[in-house]
Amino acid sequence: MSTQRVFVARLVGCAVFDPAGDRLGKVRDVVVIYRKDDPPRVVGLVVEIPGRRNVFLSIGRVTSIRAGQVITTGLINVRRFQQRGGEVRVMAEMLGRKVYFTDGSGEAVIEDVAIERDRLGMWDIGQLFLRKPKTSGSPFAKGPTTFADWQDVREQQSPGEAQSAEQLVATYSELKPADLANTLLDLPDERLLEVAEELSDGRLADALEEMPEDDQVHILEALGDERAADILDQMEPDDAADVLAQLPEDQREELLELMEPEEAEDVRALLKYGPDTAGGLMTSEPIVLSADSTVAEALALIRRHELHPALAAAVFVTLPPYETPTGRLLGTVHFQRMLRYPPHERLGAIIDETADAVPATASAAEVARMLASYNLVSLPVVDQAHRLVGAVSVDDMLDYLLPEDWRSHDGDETPKPAAGRARR
Repeated sequence: MSTQRVFVARLVGCAVFDPAGDRLGKVRDVVVIYRKDDPPRVVGLVVEIPGRRNVFLSIGRVTSIRAGQVITTGLINVRRFQQRGGEVRVMAEMLGRKVYFTDGSGEAVIEDVAIERDRLGMWDIGQLFLRKPKTSGSPFAKGPTTFADWQDVREQQSPGEAQSAEQLVATYSELKPADLANTLLDLPDERLLEVAEELSDGRLADALEEMPEDDQVHILEALGDERAADILDQMEPDDAADVLAQLPEDQREELLELMEPEEAEDVRALLKYGPDTAGGLMTSEPIVLSADSTVAEALALIRRHELHPALAAAVFVTLPPYETPTGRLLGTVHFQRMLRYPPHERLGAIIDETADAVPATASAAEVARMLASYNLVSLPVVDQAHRLVGAVSVDDMLDYLLPEDWRSHDGDETPKPAAGRARR
């Protein structure tokens, strides 16, 4: 697959369209975050919508950038753009910066930046368009220009300058969410909150999902309601529901109002169930397909890199609609079973009829027994009308069964189950 490359200076001013061809606004800037060893990653665009309001468009909502236009999924958060810590605006902050060539050949100024899309659909900074110092004494002369990769230049840091939170975030860029969570919790509280401010919403959400709920609440409250709502939007619905369940009702409702309506609706649905039930443990976003869908279509869905492995182990076949709560659950098709059939085979023909579902009101103990008895990694959860409302995965169950302080145990020490309910 060839690499797609777009220069930011040419992208600015381009129109942004929804899938139906309606114009939503125009691009004003590109937002990136720095990483330790790799080029900065694009996280979104600053888009001017009618009313001269600048809003943030996540790069995940962008389906195409080409021919002077940007195509989106049609979903834009119309809340006014506020730059987060750790985020850098290419046009406003990077262009004009002085950089030094790592081979010692001198310095240059950034005049344009190319962003490139990789085979996984991620956008990173690729080439830089640089202007070197002029060599002529003429006041009208300009220095020569050149292209360079991000790895071929560096930005100067003053000797003895303390490492900024932005630089600290860059050193954490390769950590897995669980390791990042532990690293953050080891920091002094003031430094922890400073670094949390610098992390992108998605990265911080991933780390919070790996923390005890008391720490989640502490960090979100320190960041303020607007930022907290943005982070809750990025969290898995069941994890967001766990956090909100720890808050007073008025504060919980205020955050739900600030969240994206679709995300808030999923979280509200989970908050209706008791914490010790299948409904309280489940995620409301399993993979759902129709009986007419093919094996090829199902495999394409579970290949998505952002999908949790436990949820990718099976797809659930239902009658329409295909978003929870769905139509009546017809059955489950496990990943291993799909591999035994040709790509064109219909899912309805290979449903595992022996797989049972659990009601949303089922106890956590019943869910654990079923997962263990049938060696499953996920289990469908249904309501009284046998509509699919979610799925409980084995990692959800482990989080429930382990004590709250399980992360602090040494590797060769066996934690003892806590009396009563531990965190999910």
